[in-house]
Amino acid sequence: MASPTPTPLLQRAAVLPPPDTATPPAFEVKDFSLWYGSSQALADVSLGIPARQVTAIIGPSGCGKSTFLRALNRMHEVTPGTRIVGSLRLFGEDLYARGRDAADVRRRVGMVFQKSNPFPTMTIADNVLVGLKLNGVRDRALLQERLENSLRMAALWDEVKDKLARPGISLSGGQQQRLCIARALAVEPEVLLMDEPCSALDPIATAKIEELIQQLRERFTVVIVTHNMQQAARCSDRTAFFYLGRLVEFSTTRDLFTNPANPQTEAYVSGRFG
Repeated sequence: MASPTPTPLLQRAAVLPPPDTATPPAFEVKDFSLWYGSSQALADVSLGIPARQVTAIIGPSGCGKSTFLRALNRMHEVTPGTRIVGSLRLFGEDLYARGRDAADVRRRVGMVFQKSNPFPTMTIADNVLVGLKLNGVRDRALLQERLENSLRMAALWDEVKDKLARPGISLSGGQQQRLCIARALAVEPEVLLMDEPCSALDPIATAKIEELIQQLRERFTVVIVTHNMQQAARCSDRTAFFYLGRLVEFSTTRDLFTNPANPQTEAYVSGRFG
């Protein structure tokens, strides 16, 4: 009997090269749980996120996706009453070790948020360089080099190179999001986290961000939270499915969408709930 015709989602997923299973993990997470006050948001999460690949995190609203993402660079600590149990390591280093500087963790693990957030009173150039300047970098040649390199990596240089003195908020929504990506890249992180980076963008801007994600995976470990399963299929090498604060399944993206091991995963990716 002939095989069924693949869905468009799976056809798009097939364009990605197969993940390198020998790639060492960037993050090693073991028995990780997190509470906001008395409310438990994550329970016993264990997984290894490969370096220089794109890992997507999917699941219904309130399942712990964004909480887990923020735990990867300790961003959740801005919420009072947060506590954690378990282990979370980046290239073998315990990110929650006593005395570990949270600011240093956030430099190594950059974050791009759901809504683009350029600083409204800053120029395009200053938006990109603000992190470097806050870290005490004053060398003009180095700042200029990082400015151009970061904007090129964010696929924005050709669009803004003649208007760097204009306000960052003068850009379109998609350009503002790429400006925020350039700002995160300017401090040369090892990992880039992206929390629903396309949710407020139109299809054309979304396509540019997705293309950019594929380019960034050549140099960075990328972890992206998305509600859009087609986006996860198009962009990622591996996908983690979360539900009610627990990791249900973590696999190559192709396997998770075509042959999920858990019935709950199959129900979610087939659209029967969520």
